[in-house]
Amino acid sequence: MNTYPIPPFRTNRKVTGMSAILLPMLETGGVDWKGFDDHLNRTWEAGLTPAVNMDTGFANLIDEATRTQALQRSQRLSHGRSFVAGAFVGDQPGSPYARDPYHAQVDQILEHGGLPIIFQSFGLTELPSDKLLDAYREIGTRSNQFLAFELGTMFAPFGKIYSLEVYQELMKIRECIGAKHSSLDRNLEWQRLAIRDATRSDFMVLTGNDLAIDMVFYGSDYLLGLSTFAPDLFALRDRWWMEGDSRAISLNDILQYLGFLAFRPPVPAYKHSAAQFLKLRKWLECDHTFPGSPTRPSSDIEILREVLASMTPYIRCDASPT
Repeated sequence: MNTYPIPPFRTNRKVTGMSAILLPMLETGGVDWKGFDDHLNRTWEAGLTPAVNMDTGFANLIDEATRTQALQRSQRLSHGRSFVAGAFVGDQPGSPYARDPYHAQVDQILEHGGLPIIFQSFGLTELPSDKLLDAYREIGTRSNQFLAFELGTMFAPFGKIYSLEVYQELMKIRECIGAKHSSLDRNLEWQRLAIRDATRSDFMVLTGNDLAIDMVFYGSDYLLGLSTFAPDLFALRDRWWMEGDSRAISLNDILQYLGFLAFRPPVPAYKHSAAQFLKLRKWLECDHTFPGSPTRPSSDIEILREVLASMTPYIRCDASPT
């Protein structure tokens, strides 16, 4: 295992929080668009930036009509507020890089007022490093701002964690304003923070490590699936951290316990955990998950209920520092 010196906490910093929105389902099997709309607004109102058509939104399973409707609803509800949207292109091992479909996805997101985040694909990650970077540079000619995405194979078979050399070159693409890092490896993320600090201070290292959400204390920002369980509490933690309130640590501990439970193998089943938890919070009417997505046992519900009970003092908290 690679090691890296543990960096110090960066206290009193403002954290940028982005939250992947769960695509909720109805018992009839259709999408719960009211639940989707409500959760979008809930996330904005908490102070986080919602991200639609992400893995949490079943990006690899939904059809184009569903993807488009998510964009349309996000645009209609945004009222000038920012949102992120995934540019996803499905392919198979050995497929060529799908340049035109990627560009079409980026164009569609921009037309709806979103900030594109570029999902990986077999065709993209199998490119040689120079061609890979050229692909991102070309995306930069279509969008004056976009986010990149490194995805570990525990999340998706087409994912790849780039070398530090490629990562540093990616940061030199001015249109690329940040990258979501989902390796679940603190050392790799600490290395990226060090490169960011030395190379481009405005570049966002967006942690996707749902098993180490305290990476924000070391200088990362975030784009997480876990935050869709409790955007209000993630925003509260972030506020307390900026204010130097020690309650940020204790709240983070409870949120992390939820992360350990929800993101255990099989990791993609966290989306069902999210639906179960949001139903317990009375934010959704149904805890079904998208057809074809792995599920959790119903016995998890009682554990999630206990976690929610432990969060109650924070949910009721006025967020004023002690």
